[in-house]
Amino acid sequence: MFNKKKLFAILIGSFIISLGINNFFVSFHILDGGMIGLGLIFHYKYDVSIGISILLLSIPIYIAAWVWYREFFYNSIVGVVVSSLFIDIFHWLTFNTDDVSPLVAALSGGALLGIGVGIMFLYDVSTGGLDLFGQMIADITKVNVGIMIFVIDLLVVVAGVTIITFDEIILSTIAVAATGVTTTAIVMFKESTW
Repeated sequence: MFNKKKLFAILIGSFIISLGINNFFVSFHILDGGMIGLGLIFHYKYDVSIGISILLLSIPIYIAAWVWYREFFYNSIVGVVVSSLFIDIFHWLTFNTDDVSPLVAALSGGALLGIGVGIMFLYDVSTGGLDLFGQMIADITKVNVGIMIFVIDLLVVVAGVTIITFDEIILSTIAVAATGVTTTAIVMFKESTW
């Protein structure tokens, strides 16, 4: 099921995701969409581990995927576990962001997340969580999965309005867009060259 290339993509993608989260999102109090965004909300509000929050919040979705959408389960369980662990393991690997503007942080953090997720998508692996939930709901409702995931991501950012400022909501929206554009570019590159 997991060859060496796929495992390498998961490790590299997860490491890049952890750099984006820990260096830019946490440093500038920026949210992401999906389960990472929920993990950040719990971290900002309760000062708990981002990765552990992601794993615990993902359990009900993975139970549902195991029962009804086993293929989705297999294609994302390793991705969510490794990326969650890497976010926590590499939380210390940060650099000085004092001279980085909040806009650059949102764009850079979003781009790093997009690169990490995109690398994993190249090998049909995802970070699961709410994207997995979006895939399942889209499959049931026949709504475009991209639209479903975008709506879920926006709902997560909106859920953070009580813990982040208006400026941080705008930065979070920019970061989500940067993630989406970067991921899309990588996937489109794969489709045009592979």
